[in-house]
Amino acid sequence: MIGYYIHHHGHGHRSRAAAICAHLRTPVTALSSEPVPDPGGVFADTVVLPRDDAARTTQDPTAHGTLHWVPRLDPGLRCRQAALAAWIERARPTAIVVDVSVEVTLTARLFGIPVVTVAMPGNRSDAPHQLAYRMSDRIVAAWPRAMYEPDWLQPFRDRVNYVGGISRFDGRSSSPATGSGEDTVLVLGGSGGSSLTAADLESYTACDPRFAWEGLGVAGREWVDDPWPALCRAGIVIGHGGQNTVADIAAARRPAVLVAEQRPFDEQCATVTALGHAGLAVALTAWPEPHAWPGLLDRARRSDPDRWDLWCTDGAAARAAAAIEEVADGRTRV
Repeated sequence: MIGYYIHHHGHGHRSRAAAICAHLRTPVTALSSEPVPDPGGVFADTVVLPRDDAARTTQDPTAHGTLHWVPRLDPGLRCRQAALAAWIERARPTAIVVDVSVEVTLTARLFGIPVVTVAMPGNRSDAPHQLAYRMSDRIVAAWPRAMYEPDWLQPFRDRVNYVGGISRFDGRSSSPATGSGEDTVLVLGGSGGSSLTAADLESYTACDPRFAWEGLGVAGREWVDDPWPALCRAGIVIGHGGQNTVADIAAARRPAVLVAEQRPFDEQCATVTALGHAGLAVALTAWPEPHAWPGLLDRARRSDPDRWDLWCTDGAAARAAAAIEEVADGRTRV
């Protein structure tokens, strides 16, 4: 058995886990603070862990800067750790994948369980992240090494697998749907939070009526579980710099404008900057004023969408699964 801890914020960690676990031979139990829907049947079991923020007041949540979230005397944290320990004793996993939590990484390793940590972009040179990476038997980075190799992963280079961008749509046909057109702009929001609203989308539309603007996942607009047909149909895609959004756009090979949303550790800024330097997309560090869109869309139109091949989405989830299986099979790297 392999345990797979899935951070509950947004849909991205869950989508990535499902894409990877579809390629694993060993049964997987999903561990998360929220229920994990499993329409594809990739998990053998799911365990909902208690939340770790039940106390009325928060006391020393970082343990003097050692960890990210271990507030003193929090009953939720106590129950959460007990539930995780009970599952480890019951299931006796051969490995635990952590996406993402320094504290779950530490707990698993203290029980002697090999750990695979999923790295995130940004500045992860802080003490808690470095502690988690030092303890990990393997680190999976869901981007190509040639595009982005951060300094803070250098000490662990022998244990890092740069697998490329992991998209849930890998292997799915990207042929445009009937009625496709180069004059469609698709704006993708996300469940992880965005500063973009339906009012913003309307103002953008007014400033560049050359295009038919569509919005999915934008606050005040429609949410769809399967954006792939709309993504393949779009002439240009506008999205944030989240790893799953980037990987999905790369899988569809669409011209894109990508905007870095504010995230801890400058996660999206790091990804978007790397994409801009490589010429894969028009890269922005903040949402622009509406009048800027005509020029930005013209720049996106002139880009070569075939350069998205450099993000290495083809087979990325399978490569991540292979790294996890190596650890679960006892083939760890010294």
